[in-house]
Amino acid sequence: MSEIKIEFAVEMHSDSCVEIVQKSLDGMGLVDIDRKEGRVIVHTVEPWSRIQEKIENTGRKAVLAGFGGQSAVSIINNTGSDIDRTSIQGVVRFTAITNDQAGVVVDGVIDGLTPGLHGMHVHEMGDVSGGCYSVGAHYNPRNSPHGAPHDEPNQRHAGDLGNIRADETGRATFRFVDSILEVWDVIGRSVVITQQPDDFGRGCNEQSSIDGNSGERIACGIIARSAGILQNFKKICACDGVTLWDERFKPLAGGVRNRKV
Repeated sequence: MSEIKIEFAVEMHSDSCVEIVQKSLDGMGLVDIDRKEGRVIVHTVEPWSRIQEKIENTGRKAVLAGFGGQSAVSIINNTGSDIDRTSIQGVVRFTAITNDQAGVVVDGVIDGLTPGLHGMHVHEMGDVSGGCYSVGAHYNPRNSPHGAPHDEPNQRHAGDLGNIRADETGRATFRFVDSILEVWDVIGRSVVITQQPDDFGRGCNEQSSIDGNSGERIACGIIARSAGILQNFKKICACDGVTLWDERFKPLAGGVRNRKV
């Protein structure tokens, strides 16, 4: 599994805080902590959500500030049945592999799913004006048949990312390498989660060759460029004075943005 660097902004007010955070990350990879800047960088093979959980279990808030080198992110919060938000929420991140290998690390966590397997695909467009059904078909620049992530490039869509598994709480946590995708190819496109698992084109009907019989598009999000390591210098929201720490617990916009929630 390829290692990547993950940067968190962390509340640390003393050397003892640094020691506690450092200890919490034992076994997670190479850790570099800058207390003055409130920065923790971890070179790891672990999912970013697990690193964040380890830090926050110490009682300190941690906000993901940078991810890998060339990076992109999709916030999963749209639904295919209407244009409003869905109870399925999550984040999928793509980052370039830094050792000159082709492909990307796909790292994410999604909540609100029914337990079991669900298909996940990159679709050709980032238009969610009509929900998840306005994002087009699977991203398929080679005009290949639908297939599995481990298939050869001419035997799978570039957007075929396979299945993710939700546990009994409805959370899917995943981290894997896709050897075909590149970060700059997916920016401006979208990620779609489906109701059913993907059969990788091995089914006995026509739909299997289109989308693996993966069913309804239940959640999706546009893929946008995200900050890499040491590229996010934000400390406070200049528009309303909401600190970086508080933003995680605030509405994204609207009249209640400046109030506690």
